[in-house]
Amino acid sequence: MRSLLLSAAIAVSTTRAVLVPDPANDYSCTSTHNPVVTLHGLGATYYEDINFLGDWLKTQGFCIFRATYGSYPDFPLVGGFLPVNESAVEVADFIANVSSSIPDTKIDIVGHSEGAFLSLYVPKFQPGISDIVQRIVSIAPPTRGTNFANLITLANDLGIDGVVQTVLDLFGCHACNDVTDGGWAIEQLNDGTPIIQQGNSATIIISKYDELVTPTSISPVNEPNVRNEYVQDYCPLDPVGHIGEAYDLNVWNLVKNALEDVTAHNFPCVFGSPGK
Repeated sequence: MRSLLLSAAIAVSTTRAVLVPDPANDYSCTSTHNPVVTLHGLGATYYEDINFLGDWLKTQGFCIFRATYGSYPDFPLVGGFLPVNESAVEVADFIANVSSSIPDTKIDIVGHSEGAFLSLYVPKFQPGISDIVQRIVSIAPPTRGTNFANLITLANDLGIDGVVQTVLDLFGCHACNDVTDGGWAIEQLNDGTPIIQQGNSATIIISKYDELVTPTSISPVNEPNVRNEYVQDYCPLDPVGHIGEAYDLNVWNLVKNALEDVTAHNFPCVFGSPGK
């Protein structure tokens, strides 16, 4: 049995992963807002996690584009496990494709967890991307490294624990190693040069009760053109944790404000979330 698993791992690992776009991406969509690319978290796909936020943003007049990145070819239901540098190329190509399909406009990026890390990493390191990006909204990014020991808890919350465990048994989690404290992607992002590139602005949204990206003090980016905000600074009674940040209506409103350059507290806080 072990030899069969190893053979399967070798076969899949030698096949280049392919980004899986949402078939519902509407390149004829028009809006007064920039097109928004959403980036899901570790172990998720284009149709879950932060993408519920994307559906809500559509009702608010935004054009949303999404895809599953970082998945092994035979396991498209689980994204984000490939090495960060491989996922970054996929994400950059996708952003460039959205930009070329909707010319004469900048792109905004909204990411959660690993997607939040990539929203910071891709404009910095992928050629030409910072030139077509305007706003970055990062929800719970592991900016300076975290511990993904709770990956199975994450999988259970997403309801795909069996698939995740299979992928882990076959391949491990390359992205987990990359964004833990001391991981190469963390060291590269924090190489002493600015994280946020010229012409870009960023909003970092953090929950004080995040149990996965810990300590929460690793998330902020302390640079010009960056707004770091805790959910509880606006909604003190919101107990949202890491998974819930993708589904929390208070977080959604903070994202909408960031995309509209609004800094005032202009929405009523709610307890609980419309999703998980």
